[in-house]
Amino acid sequence: MADRRVVVVGYDAAELLDIACVTSTFAGANRLGADPPYQVRLATPGGRPITCDSGLVLAAQETLERVKGPIDTLVVSGGTGHECSAADERLVGHVRRLARESRRVASLCTGATVLAAAGLLDGRRATTHWHYAARLAAQYPQVDVDSAPIFIRDGVVATAAGVTSALDLTLALIEEDHGAELARWVSRVLVTYLQRPGNQAQMSMFTAAPAPRTSLVRDTVDHVTGNLAGDLRTTALGCRLSVSARHLTRLFVADIGQTPGQFVRATRVAAAAQLLSTTTLPVAAVAKRCGFGTSEALRQAFTDQYGTSPTRFRLAMSRT
Repeated sequence: MADRRVVVVGYDAAELLDIACVTSTFAGANRLGADPPYQVRLATPGGRPITCDSGLVLAAQETLERVKGPIDTLVVSGGTGHECSAADERLVGHVRRLARESRRVASLCTGATVLAAAGLLDGRRATTHWHYAARLAAQYPQVDVDSAPIFIRDGVVATAAGVTSALDLTLALIEEDHGAELARWVSRVLVTYLQRPGNQAQMSMFTAAPAPRTSLVRDTVDHVTGNLAGDLRTTALGCRLSVSARHLTRLFVADIGQTPGQFVRATRVAAAAQLLSTTTLPVAAVAKRCGFGTSEALRQAFTDQYGTSPTRFRLAMSRT
């Protein structure tokens, strides 16, 4: 069979790690016997070298304007230059053209802005780096932006979240093409801790705890994260601070965009996910430690957040 042709679109101020995650991961699959193998090429406007946002310079292998299909996978990288690239009508036009000649299309991190500018995300659910999600949603209201998952597949279009999630998406594409066993071997060769499922959240209480401006909210956040098994009802939290539940709710919504109840639930689920992926505690013990009381209460909350059960989540996270 012919090689699987992969075209990675780069531009000035692209994120080097976005590009490397794709090229190195597909190259790893080739070394491990991907059949047919991937032929990965970097295409840039005018075929010029690009200066990545880290300052390193990459030489192009293809001239974007001259690339023609058929293409197996078209990938648009992200980076701080994404808005300038999305405003470049010629670049966007060629991405739109090549998408029509590709079996599937993907964006990495803020590369979703370029796909959105090309109209390729209209009516689709998509993700991007959490820091830029609100901006993408505001600029392109026809796109259903979800900042939570590390990658989303909607039909033939896939979007990955921040930076290293490009590796997770590429592993998922390899699994789609060649099966789970090869994808797991590639992850071993790359010394990745695990192949994360796409519905894993980009952020958690361990990597992005809110930084509230209000002292009452800040104190409550600290109390919640340190006492997950305790009584964290809004009335109890308010009594602890000698304020009404209504006033505390108003402060939370204004400060971190969530009610106290929503914050408590999300924090408990995040803590449960951490325990499920890093310990061998029984699900019932995880539920109790994180304040859910029963395995069924944890299952319901976990399914709402991650779209899968705690048991299946643990199985997916244990793959190496």
